Amino acid sequence: MISFSVALILLIAGYIIYGALAARIFGEDPSRPTPVQTMADGVDYVRLKPWRIFLIQFLNIAGLGPIFGAIMGIMFGPAAFLWIVIGTIFGGAVHDYISGMLSVREKGASLPEIVGNELGTTVKNVMRLFSLLLLILVGAVFVYNPADLLAMLTPNALDRIFWVIVIFGYFIAATLLPIDKIIGKIYPVFGFVLLFMAAGIMVVLFMNAGDIPEVWHEMYNHKADPEATPIFPMMFISIACGAISGFHATQSPMMARCLPNEKYGRPIFYGAMVAEGMVALIWAAAAVTYCHGYDGLQQAMGSGSPAVLVNDLSRDWLGAVGGILAILGVIAAPITTGDTALRSARLILADVTGIEQRSLSKRLLVSLPIFAICFTVMLVPYDVLWRYFAWSNQVLSVFTLWTITVWLARHRKAYLISLIPALFMTMVTVTYILYAPEGLTALAKAATGRPIPYWAALSGAALVTASFLLLFGRMLKSSGNQPVLE
Repeated sequence: MISFSVALILLIAGYIIYGALAARIFGEDPSRPTPVQTMADGVDYVRLKPWRIFLIQFLNIAGLGPIFGAIMGIMFGPAAFLWIVIGTIFGGAVHDYISGMLSVREKGASLPEIVGNELGTTVKNVMRLFSLLLLILVGAVFVYNPADLLAMLTPNALDRIFWVIVIFGYFIAATLLPIDKIIGKIYPVFGFVLLFMAAGIMVVLFMNAGDIPEVWHEMYNHKADPEATPIFPMMFISIACGAISGFHATQSPMMARCLPNEKYGRPIFYGAMVAEGMVALIWAAAAVTYCHGYDGLQQAMGSGSPAVLVNDLSRDWLGAVGGILAILGVIAAPITTGDTALRSARLILADVTGIEQRSLSKRLLVSLPIFAICFTVMLVPYDVLWRYFAWSNQVLSVFTLWTITVWLARHRKAYLISLIPALFMTMVTVTYILYAPEGLTALAKAATGRPIPYWAALSGAALVTASFLLLFGRMLKSSGNQPVLE
């Protein structure tokens, strides 16, 4: 219980101290006009109250990620607690805050446009394609779970296919309608529900204080096959939304277009990530406590999905109210992630094509290919979609962190705040791509009959990371006026 309490305090202190440092380094300017003050269009650029923006941003970036990811990630042992705290304060919150504020400064520009400004046209075009595919993948991934649960809770006539169609229809509406019509109204409600549920779980945790494992106990990998799933890099991919996630940077431009003043940037962008870290920490501790240790959690996960554990835990600890909240969370959270993913895809494609988005017909024109591709991707098995979403999500974080680092360096600001997490996440992501079963090791095994050895994956990742650092160093020696890769 000591380490859990200290971790919560550190997250709050991180927001107050390190968040203030990040804001000072970036240079928040309350007197500077924000995009909604100069470009209001009643569709995407709509002035919203700061508390609404915070809850929308929190739900956008969270969904079920900090719950499911934390439950699966805690099987790596107490190292998961350390990663949630350190990753959130020094990685994820910095990533989310500065990428969000860069969008504010660039008139609400989407992530690929921001990346391209700093890393070059070639990278911009790659990021446009990569981001669009990732967002469409997210939209497809987060249809299945809520559809399955709704099918279980409703008459047989309302089967999985029926609910997939209903949810996808909602995705279309949320993508096309002005942001204050659906997202601005229902997101704050579900964001509050997610926070309320976590707060209730935390209260019960303190009542069962003696059962929460300390970080200095059993400090080893508790996975069934630790050699096949080493903590580095697997844990850092499993716990993404509770520490650092590239997907967040695709969501921030939506709120950057609604922000009434730059002074709200830290509580909204940095603060929402810290809140997500706290949710992840609570659910990681709750899962291992509820199952009476790592062995019990391993057994529970072997006989069901994280959704089953979330439902059982919520009902047992919070009663009937907890059961309702769990169902709302498991249904609403992925839906509210999928719809904003497709909306972000529309904004990116609109930026690429230059098609204005005031009229519904123009929004529909941009969105039709997105809907068509998403519906096609949904035909791919769910487990395959999820595996590729996991690593592509962190690839995006790598490019975002390097973009932030280059921007800070060009503006003669303290770029170490993002350079260190950029180097670390580059090492993590490349190691994973080389070593994970769904990565390049599958190709190596097919060609030679042998997977890529762990040491070789680490060596390859170190080489790529060093190359990125050398490119950055070359930029520092030059005038810094040109994109890094042009």
